[in-house]
Amino acid sequence: MADLKFLLLYTLPILFLSTITRRFVIYFRDRKFIAANGCKPPRTIAPLWDPIFGIDFLVQCLKAAKDGRYIRFSGGRLIKYNYTYVIKRWAFDTIYTAEPENLKHMLATEFNNFKLATIRVNAMVPLFGRGIFTTNGPEWAHARAILRPSFTRQNMAPLLKMMERHFQMLLLQIPTDGSTLDLQKLFFCFTMDTATEFLMGRSTYTLDPSRRTEAERNFVDDYLTCCFEAVRKIVMGNWQMFSYNRNAGAARDRAWAYVDGFVAVADDYDDDDDDNDGAEYNFLEELSAQTTSRTLLRDQVLSVLLASRDTTASLLSSMFYELARHPHTYAKLRQEILSRIAGELPTEDELNNMPYLRWCINETLRLYPVVPGNTREAVCDTTIPLGGGKDGKSPLFVKRGTAVVYNLHALHRRPDIYGTEVDSYKPERWDGLRPGWGFLPFNGGPRICLGQQFGLTEASFVAARMVQSFEALEPRDDEPWAEFYSLVMCSKNGVKIAVTPAKSTVEN
Repeated sequence: MADLKFLLLYTLPILFLSTITRRFVIYFRDRKFIAANGCKPPRTIAPLWDPIFGIDFLVQCLKAAKDGRYIRFSGGRLIKYNYTYVIKRWAFDTIYTAEPENLKHMLATEFNNFKLATIRVNAMVPLFGRGIFTTNGPEWAHARAILRPSFTRQNMAPLLKMMERHFQMLLLQIPTDGSTLDLQKLFFCFTMDTATEFLMGRSTYTLDPSRRTEAERNFVDDYLTCCFEAVRKIVMGNWQMFSYNRNAGAARDRAWAYVDGFVAVADDYDDDDDDNDGAEYNFLEELSAQTTSRTLLRDQVLSVLLASRDTTASLLSSMFYELARHPHTYAKLRQEILSRIAGELPTEDELNNMPYLRWCINETLRLYPVVPGNTREAVCDTTIPLGGGKDGKSPLFVKRGTAVVYNLHALHRRPDIYGTEVDSYKPERWDGLRPGWGFLPFNGGPRICLGQQFGLTEASFVAARMVQSFEALEPRDDEPWAEFYSLVMCSKNGVKIAVTPAKSTVEN
């Protein structure tokens, strides 16, 4: 007992003094860093009813997500608070920004000072493993190096042929008698079919039930279950550690087992085997030449599946949502496409040389960025260029471990970059427009999307083929656009339209 009293008498004060001393050291170290870098206090600190845990802010985010307005809610706060603000809680701060200079600083200039946010990584790892979207540092660099050759050596000609086969199946699902269809649902099926064939050599055939097996149907369901769970955890933020979903875990295991089957086949692939002559391009087989790790192969396939399936479907859905509501724009796009490829399948070069088609795609990505927000976390004490001082023009101190959330919804609606009527769909605004770091649909810096050209080519191909196939579109939904925020953003109500078939058809 005496020993215990002695221990408490001397140890507890020592621990207390040690903690106080450490806090003072950190405080003066931070002050020195702030002074040396010209940092100023934040221009705007958003008010919180609960400054300890920020529960009121979490509840607002969850309610906005449920109502289909999470991105607008987040973007609206940024516009209200001059594009950069700070939320201070007892345990940690979070910085929110939509300043091009801040994004350039984090994603490129000071790339090594920031990493993917731990919250986002922890939410996505259960499905995507240690893929290119869930790793940092050397592990990320290794993953990117493995993937890069598969994209830089791409020959789009056979891939466009593959896309056309699946597009023909999509056409069969579109009623031509004036009845209503949900085009968004079909686009997500189409890109799932093309992405899985591109990646694994076997399509899920969601548009062709006669060829789809039980295994493919289950994989699609399990994949979607895991995506929804990842989004739920991202929105929960630091509270996700208290969340457990047994069904999502079981879905993850089944999805991994499905992909593992194709990884095993690809691992045994032999380029010198006569039986392989004439085989179509298979991403997984080419990727297997870069690594012997089957786990790494599976993780990269699932990551690229997200990038090649979900993002392209989101882009196409939002684009045709707007085209159906802007008949003049659709007619102008149709005139450009038919004047160049009236009755033939488009080539990659032809698709890349249609300026109005690119304007329509850019305007869609501006208004409806497929990944509307992201987060970086400081790996050391650092800064961002703007957000400090009374005018917000001074550097802002970013303490190690602080998350910086950037929102493309607000960035892409800045009048100082995009002019008037920033909430309107106007492809013509892109005539001569060069927004630089004010337009980031594919990220920027070293982490810029490897599959950007593949996604743009697929979206352009499908848009061109739709325009060739249908003379006019008619919207069949009067509801205002509401977001369905999964790992990508799309319309909560789908894309309800009716079509008028074209008089002539394309010759294959």
